Amino acid sequence: MAARFLRVSSLAAAAVASCGIYLHNRQLDLSDLSVIRFGRAAAATAFISYDYLTAFKGVEYGTEDYVALRSKVHLRSAERLRDLCCANRGTFIKVGQHLGALDYLLPEEYTSTLKVLHSQAPQSSMKEIQQVIREDLGKELSELFVFFEEKPQGAASLAQVHKAVLHDGKIVAVKVQHPKVQKQSSRDIVVIEALLKAVHLLFPDFAFMWLVEEAKKNMPLELDFLNEGRNAEKVAKMLSHYTFLKVPGVYWHLSSKRILTMEFADGGQVNDKNYMQKHGINVNEVSENLGKLYSEMIFVHGFVHCDPHPGNVLVQKCPYSQKSQIVLLDHGLYQVLHAEFRLDYCRLWQALIRGDMSGVERYSRRLGAGDLYPLFACVLTARSWTSVNAGISSVPVTQSEENEIRSNAALYLPQISELLNRVPRQMLLLLKTNDLLRGIESTLQTRASSSSFLNMSRCCIRALARHRKTKAASWIRRVHITLMESVQLWTITAFELLLWVRTSALAHCFMALLC
Repeated sequence: MAARFLRVSSLAAAAVASCGIYLHNRQLDLSDLSVIRFGRAAAATAFISYDYLTAFKGVEYGTEDYVALRSKVHLRSAERLRDLCCANRGTFIKVGQHLGALDYLLPEEYTSTLKVLHSQAPQSSMKEIQQVIREDLGKELSELFVFFEEKPQGAASLAQVHKAVLHDGKIVAVKVQHPKVQKQSSRDIVVIEALLKAVHLLFPDFAFMWLVEEAKKNMPLELDFLNEGRNAEKVAKMLSHYTFLKVPGVYWHLSSKRILTMEFADGGQVNDKNYMQKHGINVNEVSENLGKLYSEMIFVHGFVHCDPHPGNVLVQKCPYSQKSQIVLLDHGLYQVLHAEFRLDYCRLWQALIRGDMSGVERYSRRLGAGDLYPLFACVLTARSWTSVNAGISSVPVTQSEENEIRSNAALYLPQISELLNRVPRQMLLLLKTNDLLRGIESTLQTRASSSSFLNMSRCCIRALARHRKTKAASWIRRVHITLMESVQLWTITAFELLLWVRTSALAHCFMALLC
């Protein structure tokens, strides 16, 4: 028996040693093994689930003790989720970043904790970067660039960007995909889907399967950098009439599915007020221009850049005109809105701006909200039901209202989850886009401005007029629609001028003289 045990233990030791030598020679990271990644995710899910199942025993629902304890459990769970994303990287960080952007949809403990994932993305080594370039472009770095900065300008969940100089002296940004992401992403999505289904069995009110559906659809698009290059060129042409927008050009001969080479663009992040003040950039102008861009993308064209977090939107002074510019980066994820959906979305926002409650109900139902249309209106606008009833353009945002929205997000989480599973999939990325834009406005302290609603109104009027013209039976009808469109646009301009007069320093001086 002892001899048999010795033989078995010797074979086991040899097997373990062989595996260790194999892993060492292959320079494999244990984090790359599917079993390790699944084990981490399963353990984190189990801990979080057990915490929620047991923490509230003996605590009466709705009391101050319950609210305080719930906040602690939310924070513990968010930190476990953040640590899991940092350990597994790749797709996990991408999903964590998505959750961190869902302000007003998730408890503040989650969003504030997960937001750090934008600055904690992994970095690939120079050896790995050189290998990807060699495999995809067929040449060594020195053959393609006279200079290639080893330290990345920025690292994201799927790729990192390096500054480089071409042989003709042009400065470029080279975006290189992390080499292991392609292989791991499909497996990671399966793991996330399985674990979310398990959580849903334990907590029927938890209905976040829409996250997996979106990841399944969008991840292949985000991993194809040629698709990103095509999106960049399309949006640059589509919005070329906005002189304040800069979309870096693509160097196609130095690009592939895993590499994207573009013009290098410098600047500060769009939420960096200190940078703007230092460089003489008008904060209100930047906020208004950003609203113009996204209103036109959403309502007029239905082709929407869906990742406007601050790292993807830069501001700079144009070296020639000295005017402020918005630089739009990372074009991997765009949403193409169906015409019927886009027009109903236009009509809904017009109703929300005017306080037309019958319109709010009608178009919310048409967009899939059903009886949850009041909640849908609040989630979409990040405003209270009182403000929605009054018309969101006529009631300024207050700190107390923002606090109310945040506290209600935790109270209505089951209903919010149900709502997100009801609405069309296209709505989910629009909600994420809205939240990211609102976050920028909050940081710049421009959210109370009415300019964003005025620009949205203009785009809605243009989009609906364009649609009616395509349906018009005669040229007289088309002329009538054009005239009505012009009158509505001039009305908005007159209202905007009136607001400017009311708030301008000249008007205040004039009123002081009269008094």
